[in-house]
This record gives sequence, C-alpha cells and structure tokens, in this order.
Amino acid sequence: MRITKFGHACVRLEHEGTTVVVDPGAFTDPAALAGADAVLITHEHADHFEEARLRAALEADPALRVWTNPDVARQLDGVARRVTAVGQDDAFEIGGIPVTVHGEWHAVIHRDIPLVRNLGFLFDGRLFHPGDALTVPPAPVDTLLLPVAAPWTKVGELVDYVREAGPRQAVPVHDAVLSPIGLAVHTRLLGPGGPGTGAELRTLGEGESLDLG
Repeated sequence: MRITKFGHACVRLEHEGTTVVVDPGAFTDPAALAGADAVLITHEHADHFEEARLRAALEADPALRVWTNPDVARQLDGVARRVTAVGQDDAFEIGGIPVTVHGEWHAVIHRDIPLVRNLGFLFDGRLFHPGDALTVPPAPVDTLLLPVAAPWTKVGELVDYVREAGPRQAVPVHDAVLSPIGLAVHTRLLGPGGPGTGAELRTLGEGESLDLG
C-alpha cells in the first residue's frame, strides 16, 4: 500500500492495482484524480469537495465511483447511480481494499457556525483519514493522516489526539493554510521537538509518496 500527498487534505492511495483518492478539494491539483478508481469525500467544505471538478472527472471516466456522506451525495444529482452515501459503522470494499466509516460530524469551528457531516475512512484497518474531526479510530492504526492546521485545530489537542489514537506513525495533512515557517513550528511540536505523541511524524511534501508495506 502506497500513499501520495497532494494539496492540502488530499491523499492518493494505491494498492494492488486499485487507486483511491480522498478529498480532492479546491486546493488540490486536479491531476490527483487521474486514473482513480474511486473518490472518497469526507465532507462538503470546498477544500475537500470541489463539485465541478469531481463532476468533470466522473464525465471523463464512466468507471469512476464516489463514496461520501448523504449531504455531499445529494449535491451530486444527475450522477447519483455512481455515488454511494455512507455513514458511521458502514463498511464496503474498493478493488479488494476494505473500508470502514467512522465519525459523524465536523469539528466545531465556532458555536455560531452550523456543523456539517464529516466521515473518517479507515483503509484495511491500518490507514485512517479523519477528515475535519479528531475522530479516534476503533483500534490503533499503523498510519494516521493528521489534520495539522485549520480554524478548528489547536496543537495541544492534536498531540492528545495522536496519543489517544495510538498510531505507529502520523502523516501531516490539511496544511495549506500554513506558511513554511508555520508548518515547521507545527511539525516541531508534533514531532521530536514537542511534548511527545508516541508516534513517528512522517512529513510529506507535495507529490511525495510513502510506502506503508
């Protein structure tokens, strides 16, 4: 299993001939979708879901399929037969990759801002993408995709989240709002220079890949 980081929260997963793309939003190069078998969308915010771009990818590839929450699925009218709405505790397979669904809601940005639905996706019991929430997977995972910077995040809470989730390694995502200096500060605190999370921090640049074994 191999992951490649694209812009912001988007990750491309490749395993035994199957390619899955998670959250190819407005901050992501559209090339991330090239050759994908499936697209998974955690929630409806534009940095995770860019409707026009996804529709174009679906039009270009009749075999492409989408899994997402019911609110995003409703926005994809006209291609509904290729979109599957899923929720907490659902399970499905994509090309032999087992996927389970965890979590229900986006993290609170402010009490006056309505919550939207948010899903976390667990791949093969070992790679977890929580979307925009600090959802703890049902068991410790090998690799946690860690949202490091957003209007709802606080570094201290991220440290505690990694400790609770208990992964072997954490890979920062959701970082487009950080300057290079800001990213260095965050990764220092979440890595060896911070209070300690119990996980190795593996930072990927744009287009860089990591083999998960």
